[in-house]
Amino acid sequence: MKRLIALFQLVLVSAFASQAVAAPKAELQPQQWQPIQEISIQGDIPELRGMPMQPELPVVNTAVNQGYLETLSPASYWADLLIYSFFGMIVLLAAFVVINGKSKLTDGFSGNKIDRWSGMDVFVHWVGGIACLFLIGTGLVIGAGRFLLEPNMGASHWVGVINTSVSLHDMMAFPFILGWAVMVLKWAPKQMPEACDLGWFKAAGGYLNFGPFKGKHPDAGFANAGEKLWFWCFAIFGLVMIGSGLVMMFPSLAETKDGANLALILHLIGAVVLGAFAVVHIFMATIMSEGGMECMVSGKCDENWAKQHHNLWLKQVRKS
Repeated sequence: MKRLIALFQLVLVSAFASQAVAAPKAELQPQQWQPIQEISIQGDIPELRGMPMQPELPVVNTAVNQGYLETLSPASYWADLLIYSFFGMIVLLAAFVVINGKSKLTDGFSGNKIDRWSGMDVFVHWVGGIACLFLIGTGLVIGAGRFLLEPNMGASHWVGVINTSVSLHDMMAFPFILGWAVMVLKWAPKQMPEACDLGWFKAAGGYLNFGPFKGKHPDAGFANAGEKLWFWCFAIFGLVMIGSGLVMMFPSLAETKDGANLALILHLIGAVVLGAFAVVHIFMATIMSEGGMECMVSGKCDENWAKQHHNLWLKQVRKS
């Protein structure tokens, strides 16, 4: 009997000991990672809609216009359009300079300076201009970064990039609105169509250095036809960007989902157009037109620059 009890105790001790030894071994054994399966859920809120900090906008739960959803889908289409309109324009203009060359002053610089813009004009221009550059840069990250940047960085880094971009985008909207309002109201009288504008377009502004266009300097007043085109594009699409942007910044302004989706569509269209035109504007002022950049740095221009690019305005200045 004693032997049976001792044998039973030995069996129990052995069983507990084997479990105690096996337990840590079981915990230390690695487990295979299960692949993550991504499932797309069809919803009525486009992927680009709203801001990362506002994933759910407080809009009235109503039926959604399918046309708006189809316009916003796929999100990658708009991302490509934003990238190609901006960087594609840079490539085209760079190729143009290589083939055509810059627009030089025929008679060189005279050294005589003429007042063209006031100190307030220069200040407002740079307030709106710098804000616009920040909006374009952060807008590209918000609209296209998910397809171009996120795959090449960790999730934690991407969250930091997108949150910073959204914050800067929202912050820079207000100096842009201020600059836009002052520039449009103050400069609009000088941007009205004139009889010489059509001739300016026919001569390609005098910027082509080959064929029958070479050496031509078409008539222009204070603003030439190209500058007027940029101004009214900035005025109209800037208003579109401001209105639609405010709706996305303050979702309560959009009472329905259709209103929020329409705001996003208009904002994307405005971004494509203004982004491309902004590249042209910067290119003409800094690279293509010799002496042009000085106008928005000192507010003055060289007399020969005015004679070549704004001869009708120069005549008015001399008369006064």
